[in-house]
Amino acid sequence: MEKKRVVCWFDELCKDDAAVVGKKCANLGEMIKLGLNVPPGFALTLALYERFLQESDLGERLGRYIGSLENLKGADIERLEEVSSELRGMIENEPMPKAIEDLICQHYDELCEKVGISNVPVSVRSAGVESRPGMFETYLNIEGKEEVVAHVQKVWASSFTPRAIAFRANKGFPIDGDMLGVAIPMMVRARAAGIGFTVDPVTGDASRVVIEANWGLGEGVVAGSESIDCFTVAKKTDAIEKKEIGEKMRYVTFREKGAEWEDVPEDIRRVSCLSDSEIIAIAELGRMLEERMGCPQDFEWALDLHIKAPHNLFLLQTRPAKVVASPDTSDRIADLIAKKLYRVYPAAKD
Repeated sequence: MEKKRVVCWFDELCKDDAAVVGKKCANLGEMIKLGLNVPPGFALTLALYERFLQESDLGERLGRYIGSLENLKGADIERLEEVSSELRGMIENEPMPKAIEDLICQHYDELCEKVGISNVPVSVRSAGVESRPGMFETYLNIEGKEEVVAHVQKVWASSFTPRAIAFRANKGFPIDGDMLGVAIPMMVRARAAGIGFTVDPVTGDASRVVIEANWGLGEGVVAGSESIDCFTVAKKTDAIEKKEIGEKMRYVTFREKGAEWEDVPEDIRRVSCLSDSEIIAIAELGRMLEERMGCPQDFEWALDLHIKAPHNLFLLQTRPAKVVASPDTSDRIADLIAKKLYRVYPAAKD
């Protein structure tokens, strides 16, 4: 990749570009090079965000405001929300410099041409240099150039969520210490989606793949707020060792604009959202990722509603799995519950 470029197609990237575009974008490029089924799209580099701050003179104004703040270590949520609202508002309300807007729009137009869809729906996702799951924002089902540009600014502004500010303040990092790249892939029209771990996130057992799934888009799983389906697959044999079918009351699905939580239709609430062949295919994808990346992976996947198997399984992102068992498993489970990374699944009804 030419380092001077500030917008790059995913297939121009590899894992070595994490410092340029963020880990998420770099990993997507690496997956494409490995021949995996990744939605097409493009990445905005950290340098483009820096250029936005410089050309708009916003960087100086943000710096002055941050410099005026007292030490936020241990600040209460009301104060963090107040600071977050001020900083995010400054970024979201700043007019986008025309040259940057034109650059983003040009690549969006080219993506529409590549996939043959006018105003193709995309997701606009944060991509940090360090993996910090759930700390920054993602926006789904965004259509049209103006909306894409607006949501790029929202992603940049999400560097200052209350959670992100608290993390940096409590760690002694600069409040403006996270520069974000942005991933803009074509949306997968997901029938079902979720996450997978190539190491059990509770026990640390590396001989199994654990899959969590729900109807609709993957945020219905990542949010950790609804009962979902969970499957365990043995790596060596591809045997499905356990199925736990949750009563899936809510899911995230497409709207005309964006995506929202809705009630799951009653007739599919207690029905597995994955067939056995789909469970095995996702487990095989996870095993392949672990082999190629050289360590256990935490990955996101989606099954497209309109594409036939096996081409309907898309990899949305992958990263090293960090959730492993501690010597005191009960304490570890309590910690995971607090972070919404572990759920107790109800037993399936006969």
